[in-house]
Amino acid sequence: MSPWTLFLLALGVSADAFAVALGKGLQLRAHVLRTALVFATAFGLAQAIMPLLGYLLGSTFAEAIAPFDHWISFGLLALVGGKMLWEALTPDAPVDADHPAHVHDTEAFRAREVVLLAVATSIDALAVGVSFAFLDVNVWVAIAAIGFVTFALSFAAVFVGFRLGTRFRRPAEILGGLVLIGIGVQILVEHLTA
Repeated sequence: MSPWTLFLLALGVSADAFAVALGKGLQLRAHVLRTALVFATAFGLAQAIMPLLGYLLGSTFAEAIAPFDHWISFGLLALVGGKMLWEALTPDAPVDADHPAHVHDTEAFRAREVVLLAVATSIDALAVGVSFAFLDVNVWVAIAAIGFVTFALSFAAVFVGFRLGTRFRRPAEILGGLVLIGIGVQILVEHLTA
């Protein structure tokens, strides 16, 4: 996998974390730097650990799956990318003013919330990690790239959310979904034409 493709993959899987960090930035009234560091660290670590777990799972069954591994990689990336597109293009449910979906506190985060959000936004990276077992990729470089890109984007997203609002959430999710589907198609075409 080329460095450019790896970078695009890292951008794609970090889109959910970016969107959540952006939303969290909107809730802030203070402690922006601390919140940005906490969320960026949690999201970056989760996005690095999940592909490793996926890779280990995929490697365990690599020999049995080798004849159709490119279809699995394509399917997983297309599924994750399609899900991101669906979520980005589906209208948000209206918020009931009497029962708000999110409770705003002065800290804008709690440890349990951070962990749950980090895991929830990194599930897609688990599926991407499974595909690493069937690709020519240095898994350690890939994991480091995904973790670093997610950290940087999440850190920036908290500040962007704090300053600008949710204007970029949907475009980021759409772009991330298209990138993942594109990489899946590229993998499929390369294997079928090799």
